[in-house]
Amino acid sequence: MTEDGTVPRQRFDATGDRSVAAERIRSVHTGDVLPPEALHAPKHVTAARGTSNLPQAGLCLGREEELTELRRMLTGRREGAITQSGSVSGLGGIGKTTLALHYAHRHRDDYALIWWINAASAEEIETSLIGLTRLLVPEWARAVDRTEQLSWAKQWLTWHPDWLLVYDNVEEPADLTPYTGALHRGHHLATSRRTTGWPDDSPTLTLDNLSPDASAELLCRLAFKGGTPSPSDQADAGALAEDLGHLPLAIKQAGAYLGQNRGVSMAAYRRRLDTKLAKTAHGIDAERTIARVWNVTLHTLEQENPLAVDLLHTAAWLAPDDIPYALLTPPGTDPDDVAEAIGTLAAYSMATDTGTTVSVHRLVQTVLRTPQPLDTAEPPRHLRGRARAEQAVLDALPPRPDQDNPTGGQCDALTPHLIALAGTFSVGAVDSPLVSAYITAVDRLDEQGHMARSIPLCEAVVTCCEQTLGPTHPSTLTSRNNLAGAYQATGDPDRAIALHEANLALFEQTLGPTHANTLVSRNNLATAYQAAGDPARAITLHEANLALYERNLGPAHPHTLTSRNNLAYTHQTAGDLHRAIPLHETTLALCEKTLGPTHPKTLTSRNNLAHAYQVAGDTDRAIPLYEANLADREQALGPAHPDTLAGRNNLAGAYWAAGDLIRALPLYETVLAQCERILGPAHPRTLISRNNLGFAYEAIGDPGRAIPLYEAALHQCERVLGPAHPDTATVRDNLAVARAAAEAPRPPSA
Repeated sequence: MTEDGTVPRQRFDATGDRSVAAERIRSVHTGDVLPPEALHAPKHVTAARGTSNLPQAGLCLGREEELTELRRMLTGRREGAITQSGSVSGLGGIGKTTLALHYAHRHRDDYALIWWINAASAEEIETSLIGLTRLLVPEWARAVDRTEQLSWAKQWLTWHPDWLLVYDNVEEPADLTPYTGALHRGHHLATSRRTTGWPDDSPTLTLDNLSPDASAELLCRLAFKGGTPSPSDQADAGALAEDLGHLPLAIKQAGAYLGQNRGVSMAAYRRRLDTKLAKTAHGIDAERTIARVWNVTLHTLEQENPLAVDLLHTAAWLAPDDIPYALLTPPGTDPDDVAEAIGTLAAYSMATDTGTTVSVHRLVQTVLRTPQPLDTAEPPRHLRGRARAEQAVLDALPPRPDQDNPTGGQCDALTPHLIALAGTFSVGAVDSPLVSAYITAVDRLDEQGHMARSIPLCEAVVTCCEQTLGPTHPSTLTSRNNLAGAYQATGDPDRAIALHEANLALFEQTLGPTHANTLVSRNNLATAYQAAGDPARAITLHEANLALYERNLGPAHPHTLTSRNNLAYTHQTAGDLHRAIPLHETTLALCEKTLGPTHPKTLTSRNNLAHAYQVAGDTDRAIPLYEANLADREQALGPAHPDTLAGRNNLAGAYWAAGDLIRALPLYETVLAQCERILGPAHPRTLISRNNLGFAYEAIGDPGRAIPLYEAALHQCERVLGPAHPDTATVRDNLAVARAAAEAPRPPSA
């Protein structure tokens, strides 16, 4: 990530860009034989009925009423969510995933296809859906990129009916909007710890702990593996289930232990639970319950398979889902030994094993990350697990994880684990060699437009720099600047401004008010003020910067040109076009004279002047500038360069403003297709392009095509930019208007 925030802003406007669709001619293929290129088309690819990627289902007792209610919900509304009671620990353990899995297995014959989706993040949802593409058209999928694979899966679900998508462990309900809002030919089922954030009309099924009878029966079924328990065993099972608070996860793990160790009775197991299980005002304390259950199991595994215990403590610090075997296989370790150890963990219900990846319950991870009172080893086991997790990620990192390197996908696969480690970063770990990997991951997320995800990484880097280098070291100031940028990207201007203000004061104190880094910091604070809706303070800072640049570097220095552009843009956003346009005109003239007509700064300056003319209502002067700029960008940068995409979008907006709707819409469609392919479906520019195309469809009276675009854009804007970001608010308003238009009664025809 660059420290310099002074790059001239490229207008990729989310507001005001509306157009009307032109009639498009579509070719029609007739006959029974499909051309070769159509063989992989989603419309023509079928899946054998019963196709699924479902994990194996374990026991699910005492949930018949819930299963019946779930079927009623889905057949009535086609979507629903399994959440949990507010009295249960937020980390869960009450069997939401088990219930969803049993529903899917029970109703396999009712669906043409069932697809299980890891849904802890938007990226994991996309990865799971890409797996559907790779299953149905494997050869074609190998030849295209991730974006096309995801698009194919969504199109297939659009064409084919009677499927079930199960989104497991949803962290943000809004992540489902692009799918539940656009795919209507099947059922959507989600599991989540979240009890809020779901649409008001989305039915939810709230789970609580098992009943005493069901938990005792489940315990006996697991412990006796189909055998018949004696009345005494049943009584002991009831007492043990009570001790465990009827928490399904604790029941499952205790039963697995007893099933693996048939010589240990229920009563003996209860005695091994160290102390009386703690109670809270709301019932059983889930974390303490799991800690005691696991202490018994871990003590046994220490003797049986120490490697399994080490692997478990390592996995506790990584992202919880789909940890590759390779990441848990240290150099010099036999992969077969690792596979055997993971199998042992699965047998004790301590992890979920797919044969190539392993997942660990989040509640279990929390327990394993917590220091244990009886752990007197140096260092404690939980810290040794973290050290192994850090080393595992370091060993897996490619040597050159830059954007153009073919190992970029490998870096992306490690990003969730880096974020998990950064999220538990402590002051005591400031010398971690992973800090450089955190910085690399931040750079890559910034390139992808996903700075919102980088906050744990940025916070860890700031902590490290402050502790090892001091609060005024240039690297510390740079890292704090980057964290402020991440806060700003999520729509949190208050925290961004506070960091920028502190940074600027330190720059002025240590380097002086005219140092280059101080000028950059002042610009970044001005940008934050502007984003927060305070142009007056932004203008004051930009004016101070421009005066210093002109005095020290001259009026035509590139830094001076950038500063003048930023001041002009801020005047423009404040509605003062009389000051903005002359500044833009001066900047463009100096750029053309000193840098040349096709220099990137010149192209940006010409674009910004064109936009100022457009805002002033002078499209006769704006459109020729946009057209010339686009031609120059296509020639100098190429037709797919991000700046070329921006120029094409802005020209479409100018056509719209001039009332030339037929030329505007095809440009918007082209820009969105290119943004999705080149920048990715969640890049901020892609989101704004999707909004603009939705606006265009709405303008021609086609809200049916506009609404799905708005819904997808809003979901991603809330995640990438934050719910309070101005662009997010714009898309939210546009969606509300489009929905109202779609629901409004049509006037009777004459």
